Amino acid sequence: MKVLHKLHRALKLHRIFIKQDLKKLMEYKIDFLTGAIALLISQGINIFFLTIIFANIPNLEGWTFDQILFIYGFALLPKGLDHLFTDNLWSIGYFIVRKGDFDKYLTRPVSTLFAVTVEKFQVDAFGEIVVGILLLGVSLPKVSLNLSVINVLLFVVSVFFATFIYTGIKLITASVAFWTKRSGNITYMFYMINDFSKYPTTIYNRVVRAIITYIVPFAFTAFFPASYFIAGGNPWYNIGGTVVMAVVLMAVGIFVWNKGVTAYESAGS
Repeated sequence: MKVLHKLHRALKLHRIFIKQDLKKLMEYKIDFLTGAIALLISQGINIFFLTIIFANIPNLEGWTFDQILFIYGFALLPKGLDHLFTDNLWSIGYFIVRKGDFDKYLTRPVSTLFAVTVEKFQVDAFGEIVVGILLLGVSLPKVSLNLSVINVLLFVVSVFFATFIYTGIKLITASVAFWTKRSGNITYMFYMINDFSKYPTTIYNRVVRAIITYIVPFAFTAFFPASYFIAGGNPWYNIGGTVVMAVVLMAVGIFVWNKGVTAYESAGS
């Protein structure tokens, strides 16, 4: 009962914070529209280049244009969800710890991690989510998929846990700021590796494949689960690997965060 009560309280607080953030958004509509349009343009340019490439070659390492569109669209869903709910972690690495603003979270009667993440609801992330859904919708009729009930459930599970891979990596790197005062550049360096996940890992050399599979495992946010839905294969590795990587990264992230909070010294000269 205590667990259910805490969960209900957390969800209620989250709704309150979202409402407050949406009220602020209504005051700065142009900022929201600019951010959403910028995301759409960015993704549009990437897809345009893909179109040019496949206009000259029939496939890429055996992957067709529609299959890569499916992988690309799949990749945008967990990335967009992470962007939507945990974008404030970037602020930890860039200025919240450095300025001593983290003090306010220590005075709140909730987990500091919860307080930080719910403070910002990044609505322009819907641009990534919408593009991802559109790409999946366009590629779906041209890619042979088994839309069984089990596969639909596995799809939902894959997207859910893939989101936590993004969050875990961001959480670990942002937490470094508790010791160094600033870690935004570290987060950016690791986070940008996710661009490799939008394409089949088979097109990269062994070093890159090893990095995006086992060191910074963004391949499990898109390619491995998406390739299971496209070509079948081992679900224990393609889907199970996504679950395992998410659990491990979040566990490490929460551990590092808690250690960092105890090491936090506020601002000073």
